[in-house]
Amino acid sequence: MAEYNIKDSDMDESVRKIGAAFRRLRPYQDEEVFRKTNMAEDALVKGKWVPVHTEAEERFIPRGDGTELRVLVCTAKDKDKIRDGSSGLLWIHGGGYATGVPEQDHLFADIFCTDGECVAVMPDYTRSTEAPYPAALGDCCLALYWMAQNAEELGIDRNRIMVGGDSAGGGLTAAVCLRARDEGIVNVAFQMPLYPMMDDRETETSRDNDAPVWNTRSNRAGWDLYLAGFPKDGDIPSYAAPAREEDLHGMPPACTFVGTIDPFRAETEQYVEKLRKAGIPVFFREFEGCFHGFDMIAYATKPARDARRFLKGSFRYALDNYRAENR
Repeated sequence: MAEYNIKDSDMDESVRKIGAAFRRLRPYQDEEVFRKTNMAEDALVKGKWVPVHTEAEERFIPRGDGTELRVLVCTAKDKDKIRDGSSGLLWIHGGGYATGVPEQDHLFADIFCTDGECVAVMPDYTRSTEAPYPAALGDCCLALYWMAQNAEELGIDRNRIMVGGDSAGGGLTAAVCLRARDEGIVNVAFQMPLYPMMDDRETETSRDNDAPVWNTRSNRAGWDLYLAGFPKDGDIPSYAAPAREEDLHGMPPACTFVGTIDPFRAETEQYVEKLRKAGIPVFFREFEGCFHGFDMIAYATKPARDARRFLKGSFRYALDNYRAENR
């Protein structure tokens, strides 16, 4: 019988069976697993949109090197609900920076876009198995700039542009907001970095953590790939690992949540603390005994429903109260 630092009994009872099964089926991830996952997702998930309440259109944005960035533009399926002046949301999928396609986050599109008051742009950014930092961040920023420049065509209020994402997508959310703040090209009204992967240094909760879905071994593999362009013990910029940024003045208001056994609990707490220290409003919740990505993996459980309700309520408040002027 396997011995775990994070025991099954440490999990909330409602997510325990799912977490225990997930951990035994896939105890960790490494570069080989990342590459096999991408092959499967590219073959089985990419290009397929399954939600009942939203639909997605593929668009292609030219990169500076002559290639194109694929994005999904997601809107409510009921066109009678859509109105000009919707919020614009750049939503960035997770996957340890190494895996994933935007289609995997269709449930988030349903959360934000079903009522017709949000248009989500979801970039198919370069994964670290294809190229390390800064490729993914460059793609996400390109999508943000494109969204702002094409706001009228997309039916977006350019003063209500938001950024969000889960896991590595949460880390990229923070990095995009940092770069947008520093460059001043787009002003972001609200950020939603959910259980973000943002600290390449081990924290008290990412060290010796063998919780389900994502653990210390997977985390090391993910960061090694993403930061492959930097020498060991070299200086890592905060755009690559946003937890390294100490000054968060001028960042947009935020919403985030995390499970208490998630490796990213400490870095999420530290990010919230830094934002609040800088005077930035933050909606924040922790969910006892919940592992990484529980809100989607244990979708029908009470903690997952509560997390999505909290997220949607915070997003609704942001729609009504936060603006960031863009010309």
